[in-house]
Amino acid sequence: MSENAPIATAILPTVNLFGLDRTALRALFAERGEKPFRADQVMQWIYRRGLDDFDGMTNVAKDLRERMKQWFSIQTPELIAEQTSTDGTRKWVLRLDGGNAVETVYIPEDNRGTLCISSQVGCAMDCSFCSTGKQGFNRNMTTAEIIAQVWFVAKALGSDFQNERVISNVVFMGMGEPMANYQPVVTAIRILLDDFGFGLSKRRVTVSTSGLVPFMDRLREDVDVALAVSLHAPNDDLRDELVPINRKYPLGELMDACHRYTQGKGPKAHIVYEYVMLDGVNDSLGHAKELARLLGNLPAKINLIPFNPFPKAGYKRSPSERIRAFAEYLRSRDIVCTTRKTRGDDIDAACGQLVGEVMSKQKNRLSNIAVQVSP
Repeated sequence: MSENAPIATAILPTVNLFGLDRTALRALFAERGEKPFRADQVMQWIYRRGLDDFDGMTNVAKDLRERMKQWFSIQTPELIAEQTSTDGTRKWVLRLDGGNAVETVYIPEDNRGTLCISSQVGCAMDCSFCSTGKQGFNRNMTTAEIIAQVWFVAKALGSDFQNERVISNVVFMGMGEPMANYQPVVTAIRILLDDFGFGLSKRRVTVSTSGLVPFMDRLREDVDVALAVSLHAPNDDLRDELVPINRKYPLGELMDACHRYTQGKGPKAHIVYEYVMLDGVNDSLGHAKELARLLGNLPAKINLIPFNPFPKAGYKRSPSERIRAFAEYLRSRDIVCTTRKTRGDDIDAACGQLVGEVMSKQKNRLSNIAVQVSP
């Protein structure tokens, strides 16, 4: 090399701030020689005022703003498509990398606005009635990609992030199994709950799982949020068929984990059990009786979900009168039971219909699931 040749200097990639909770962001500022409280200010600008421009952070010194431009980024998702249902439900398809995309759904109601977010590109659980699982699995989403969905939709809905908060509830019920992407999901939850983040109540953030028992126990210790369990069958033989992860964590282990999750959380603590109603498969009065016995005295709420069809599903939705009889029996056993109103099915935004664009790296086989979810 010539003595006069220029010396190459490494350019470090910027850090996407959507991926850091307050503890990590404070530590990062300290590492850069800055006061940790600057992290609090920056979080408030991003999540409480919806800002993605460092120049607009006026209570931060100008020279620090210039340094932040070199160190950090606030990477918002690329919109591929947007649809609005006749019932007001809205769906966004958001671009990730490598040709992948995920779907995010907003469900407006009179007293709340619920955002259903994705946590994985595809899903490896292979539940037989779910369109997402039929696409295969590509990868886990990062915390930054998970949180960016919430920030993007709040902007798209015209929220001012302070006075008019159109997103009151966030549910991890989109594409993927949240517990199989555990740490990024937990970090995202911390940002959702943080007063300097989105500031949501712990009762308004719900994680849904198909039954990854070790991670249910970890979640109870790490963050305090609502839990929903995708049950869908009252016995092991049928659940093995509908929800294959049951072969690894059968109902006895799952229900014990559910009991542990609510212990010591107060009289109002309960788990929502999701139960898709499949015509002639799991919707008989006998199934309802089995379900009541399975739940026993556990603090529970059953959410019956009329099946939402997709191409080559192989299932049909239970008739409305059978769903009604199923619910009435459970209520007669003093079990709180609701039937989910189907929303957004005309734009394929209803439960079990989300697909996005997944460049699958594996077919959904239970042998692969253990690799994805080992604690």
